[in-house]
Amino acid sequence: MENNFNYSKREQEIYKNWEESGYFKCEIKEGVKPFTISIPPPNVTAKLHIGHALVNTIQDVFIRYHRLKGEPTLWIPGTDHASIATEVKVVEKLKKEGKSKADLGREGFLKEAWAWKEKYGGEITQQIRKLGCSCDWSKERFTMDEGCSEAVLEVFERLYNKGLIYKGKRIVNWCPCCKTPISDTEVEYEEKPSSLWHIKYPIEGTDEYLIVATTRPETMLGDTAVAVAPDDERYTKYVGKNVYLPIVGKYIPIIADRYVEKEFGTGVVKMTPGHDPNDYKVGERHNLEIINILNDDATLNENAGKYQGMTTLEAREKIVEELKETGYLVKIEPYTHNVGSCYRCHTTIEPYISNQWFVHMKELVAPAIEAVRKDETMFVPKRFEKTYFNWMENIEDWCISRQLWWGHRIPAYYCDKCDKITVSKTHIDTCECGGHLTQDEDTLDTWFSSALWPFSILGWPNKTKELEYFYPNSMLVTGYDIITFWVSKMIFSGIEYMGEVPFKHVFINGLVRDAKGRKMSKSLGNGVDPLDVIRDFGTDALRLSLIQNITPGNDVRYIPEKVEASRNFVNKLWNAAKFANIYLPDLDITEPECLMPEDKWILTKLSNTIKEVEQNIDKFEIGVAVQLIYDFIWNDICDWYIEMIKPRLYNKENKSYKTAIWTLNYTLIAAAKMLHPYMPFITEEVYLNLKKDKDSIMLELWPEAKYNFEEEKNVIDSVNNMIRQIRNTRANMDITSSKKTSAQIAIDDEKFEAIFKESIEYFKKLAYIEDIEYIANAESANTKYVALHDEKINVFLNMSDAIDIDAEIEKLEKEKQTATSELKRAQGMLNNEKFVSKAPEALITAEKEKAQKYTDLLEKIESRLKELK
Repeated sequence: MENNFNYSKREQEIYKNWEESGYFKCEIKEGVKPFTISIPPPNVTAKLHIGHALVNTIQDVFIRYHRLKGEPTLWIPGTDHASIATEVKVVEKLKKEGKSKADLGREGFLKEAWAWKEKYGGEITQQIRKLGCSCDWSKERFTMDEGCSEAVLEVFERLYNKGLIYKGKRIVNWCPCCKTPISDTEVEYEEKPSSLWHIKYPIEGTDEYLIVATTRPETMLGDTAVAVAPDDERYTKYVGKNVYLPIVGKYIPIIADRYVEKEFGTGVVKMTPGHDPNDYKVGERHNLEIINILNDDATLNENAGKYQGMTTLEAREKIVEELKETGYLVKIEPYTHNVGSCYRCHTTIEPYISNQWFVHMKELVAPAIEAVRKDETMFVPKRFEKTYFNWMENIEDWCISRQLWWGHRIPAYYCDKCDKITVSKTHIDTCECGGHLTQDEDTLDTWFSSALWPFSILGWPNKTKELEYFYPNSMLVTGYDIITFWVSKMIFSGIEYMGEVPFKHVFINGLVRDAKGRKMSKSLGNGVDPLDVIRDFGTDALRLSLIQNITPGNDVRYIPEKVEASRNFVNKLWNAAKFANIYLPDLDITEPECLMPEDKWILTKLSNTIKEVEQNIDKFEIGVAVQLIYDFIWNDICDWYIEMIKPRLYNKENKSYKTAIWTLNYTLIAAAKMLHPYMPFITEEVYLNLKKDKDSIMLELWPEAKYNFEEEKNVIDSVNNMIRQIRNTRANMDITSSKKTSAQIAIDDEKFEAIFKESIEYFKKLAYIEDIEYIANAESANTKYVALHDEKINVFLNMSDAIDIDAEIEKLEKEKQTATSELKRAQGMLNNEKFVSKAPEALITAEKEKAQKYTDLLEKIESRLKELK
């Protein structure tokens, strides 16, 4: 074995062997329940980021664990066509080449888009491989492949025929640059400084007026009412009357609606149903007129009168100026609020009335709400059900059409003769009336196909064997940010088309934040490229650093020092395997007849760890589980067991020489199996360098917890605790390891003593003891010896063998005198009112720290003096 694990070379070689050997493939085993995960498909435009690294590592942990448990285990990979993201990329490419969408036409543009997808779309899947993810690549899917596209068309036709899909005018998130509606998840919000304009709206037939506070005075051109809270006593007498709308020069009604917050601004809100989603809902409740003042490029249209053709900001400036001149502007206040922009082009989003395709949601979500209430699908942790229920119980109709070319084209056809709309999953050219049919130009929202992912990738709408066997999936792993937009859609789609929920559990992972807890962003410059981390530290170190101590649903902090610590753990395990590897040529026994107490101790510790790890993974506490494995390998194997057996290994004539080799090899293999789901590469390499049965750890089964030597374990635990006490005592007395001591030992339990004497060689070595005298009881011990106690064992150390006690006492007395003097000085400063009242806070804190430091030091010195005297 090399000095260190050569991860930069071996990780790629190992993964290539796994994939070529078919270890990730899963076949149907009749009568055996499978474990299935469908990967949340990353966009084909995506590049691996730290969030991908976390969510895919979590999935791989569960997949590799269940594979080791002997279950048919399927992890289906794939990518999402990401309609708007990909279209933007292709448009940018064409622009650099001096071309445009319009120049190419639809077919020419789609040819370019597919070419771009083929060239760049595979990058993310190669990067997922680099993470060590054990997906079944033979079943890789794409949301626009033939099978997934067939499922999309089938669903659209079914929903339309049920009356659940309709075309109509509603308010949407409109991107004036992309000229398409976008989903709520594609809107990025950022706090921006702005103003709150207070405007007078005179009450008809009186000298009174209402003051309206608004962040967008330009939209008053589309106002059709002002609203107040129903219980706001300041305004109840005005409800039902009209106010004069400045600039526009017309009267609009005063209404009362529960949407209005009395505390915001003046408690009076202008209603612009055409350009605010909340106002739109109020408008529906009160049957208000909807006026659209914008073109699709966000310039003002003919309904804006003299402001037609201006941008919203240009119009705002002119309108504010006119309000000042006419006396309607009361005041302007600074105000910071969230402004939404398109996640691709970063243009400010406009709420906009548009003629689009929608899905009626109430009927679809009702059984999906009930399914989660009945625990047919369970969120881990459960608290995230609240997010799900809040969204589903207040669901709005879903806008599914996009003015894009890349994506699933809407299967609706318009007749040029009878104006009938025909929806068909198969392409048609002629209407029933004989007229010519033209297909709708728009494509479907990306989430429409993503909603079908758990069953479309298994062959639906066809009744395949894979669909019957692997559906529903066992679990989904995803972030809390898309519970509403993706998880909810998959659940109602699964129930609607498959008759049951798509997965039993939804494991919610948190966001990866920086070491200070901040969200990673370009503006902060705190982003981390996982590929850089893999290059510098290896995949296993990255995976462990992300998973260690995580809890479901909570955010994770990326801390560079944790990656370094994880790399050190890789080295620790490697060195343990390298040590074992030296002795493996002498291992010619399948299982020893007689185990030493320390062998029984480590095998019992191993069995206990196996059980605890299983219990925690089965409860989805994978962060707790990996910490248990980490502690077992670092502490129990490396720091203790290897040191315990060195006296036996350094003597081939020792009767338990081969037993020690066998136990170490067995324990390391079992530990590697437990660690494998988390750190697949180092565990494969360690496994291959031990004495094993298979060609790869991928062919192994989860280790069996079959040893239970509780008595020996308890004795050795006690002995090891005594060794710690001895070492601490020696350290406190500054005794080097080269200086051995003699000891008296009293043990009041025969079985304990028998086990202890079997392990005497390692005890003497690790406790730096040369000679031992067994005594009947503690009372007969030499009173000049240092006494140490632990349950059934009492050890009395003759420190005069290692140090000059009189000289040590003299040295400690001098240290005590110095520490006492320094403590008095610091306390004097702190008791000086003049110093405390005038000194800088940092100086006072420094004196307090000094006082505590010398207090602690005096306690330590007194303890050492007591031991010596």
